[in-house]
Amino acid sequence: VQLVESGGGLVQPGGSLRLSCVVSGITLEYFAIGWFRQAPGKDREGVSCLSSSDDSTYYADSVKGRFTISRDNTKDAMYLQMDNLKPEDTGVYYCAVGGALGSRLCVTPSPRDFWGQGTQVNVSS
Repeated sequence: VQLVESGGGLVQPGGSLRLSCVVSGITLEYFAIGWFRQAPGKDREGVSCLSSSDDSTYYADSVKGRFTISRDNTKDAMYLQMDNLKPEDTGVYYCAVGGALGSRLCVTPSPRDFWGQGTQVNVSS
């Protein structure tokens, strides 16, 4: 199983980025998907996750109303649209796949879940 992120970069506060993650080796529609981030000196945190059935979405309080998670099962891809970015959104962003429940993936991720290598997002003026 391989997950490859793209779309990171440098953006000014208030700007937008769209992260993408292409998954191979599994059929994405059967799994919950998620995005995590790790800021320098901080633990990894679940940013947003979506259940396999698309009927349950989790967002961290810090990104509610600004970030949107989505998936395209026909392309085995997932996305994170990030708007109104803030300096505190800076970090390495990882995509992940595992289980069926988005809340479980975001709140209690497991080593048995599948992870990408990460893409750097820097929000700075």
